[in-house]
Amino acid sequence: MPAQPIPATFISACSGREFPVSEQVDGHTLRPTLLTLIQQDHPDFTRDNYLAISELNTYRRQYIQNYLLREVGELSDLEQTVLDHIEGHSTLTDKLEEEVEPLTLGQRLADRIAAFGGSWTFILSFFGVLLFWIVLNAWWLRNGGFDPYPFILLNLLLSCLAAMQAPVIMMSQNRQEDKDRQRAKKDYMINLKSELEIRMLHEKLDHLILHQQQDLLEIQRIQVEMMNDILARLEASSTPAKV
Repeated sequence: MPAQPIPATFISACSGREFPVSEQVDGHTLRPTLLTLIQQDHPDFTRDNYLAISELNTYRRQYIQNYLLREVGELSDLEQTVLDHIEGHSTLTDKLEEEVEPLTLGQRLADRIAAFGGSWTFILSFFGVLLFWIVLNAWWLRNGGFDPYPFILLNLLLSCLAAMQAPVIMMSQNRQEDKDRQRAKKDYMINLKSELEIRMLHEKLDHLILHQQQDLLEIQRIQVEMMNDILARLEASSTPAKV
C-alpha cells in the first residue's frame, strides 16, 4: 500500500483560512484558559480542531491583556507599550534609550553646583577662604579691616550662600528623583516584558514538543507502511509461481 502524501496546508477552524502545515497548532496543546478564550469568539472550536500559530499569538496577546486588566484594573501607557513591543517582536531597551530628554541649561548648572558643593574640593576651598578672611581681618589688619570681629559681613555672605545653595541642591535632588522614577518605570517595563515573554515561551515550547511528537508519529506510520510493503514484496517473491 503506497504511503499517503502529507498535505502541505490546512484549514484553520477559527478563520477558515488556509495556512502552511508548519503553522498548524493542535487544539489538544492549548491551555484551558486559551481554549476558553478562543471559544468565546468561536463556540464551535474544540480540542479536535486546528488553528494557526499567528491566530494563537493573537489570543495569547488578548489573554495577557486580560490578565493585566485583572491585576492592575486598567492598562497604563507602560503596559500598553510592553504589549505593543511583544506583538511587534521589537526590543524595548532601544525605545527607552530614545526617550532620554536633553537637559536644559538650568538643570546642567544645578547638577554641577550640587556636585561641586558636595565634594571635598568645595569643603577644603571654603575652609581656606574662611580661614584667610578671619586671619586677614583679626590678625593682619588688627581688627581694622573691612570686616572686624565679630565678622558681620562674613556672616551675611555665609547666610546668602546658604540661602542660594539650598534651592540649587534641592533642584538637583528633584531632578535626580525624576531620573530614579523614570529608571524604576523602565525596570518595571523590562521585567513585565520578560515575564510575559517567558509565559509565551512556555506556550511555544509546549506547542513545539507536541508538534514534534506528531511529526514522529507520522514518520513512524510511514515507516510501518514501508515495512509492510517490503514484507509484502518478500512474501510475493518467496511464493513459488504456479505452473
